[in-house]
Amino acid sequence: MRIGVLALQGAFIEHIAMLRRIGVEAVEVRLPEHLDGLDGLIIPGGESTTIGKLATAFNLMEPLKAFGREKPIWGTCAGAIFLSKDAHRSQPLLGLMDITVERNAFGRQIASFETDLVVEALETVEPGGPPFPAIFIRAPLIESVQNGTRVLATLEDGRIVAAQQGHLLATSFHPELTKDDRFHRYFLSLVNSD
Repeated sequence: MRIGVLALQGAFIEHIAMLRRIGVEAVEVRLPEHLDGLDGLIIPGGESTTIGKLATAFNLMEPLKAFGREKPIWGTCAGAIFLSKDAHRSQPLLGLMDITVERNAFGRQIASFETDLVVEALETVEPGGPPFPAIFIRAPLIESVQNGTRVLATLEDGRIVAAQQGHLLATSFHPELTKDDRFHRYFLSLVNSD
């Protein structure tokens, strides 16, 4: 299995380290040809406007859209924004996932936080596992989901922070910054079932 990590900006090194730790070949993606032969792709956190501008500059927008129509993509934090159909502002988006996001929903970097999330979907990779330690850094919220998109996790107040639509996955938080590899293994299960 070969998983790409979009390496234009943001926390791509951490995702690559996590994938390699669980025995997966991880490839940095910067150009359209880097998508060739990949089984799935992770779009990391960072700054969604910058990721979109760089993807446009490197002629990656159409290849990424085509890839996502066929193969699994997981967007974390800024990557979730980039995957979405609507971010309430004009910026390059892949528009692959039927979610509306609110950027920086929790405020500035100083408002970053960690919380434990109950994520039923992770039972498929580790039955009876503990809550997931989710790290939120200038995080977006998934404001709403449409067209059968499944909510995977919410905060205690019901706000959506993880969703799945077929082989597309979006998380508002940063699993790659934890020692917990369950979300990465869950994404690999989407790749395997695709």
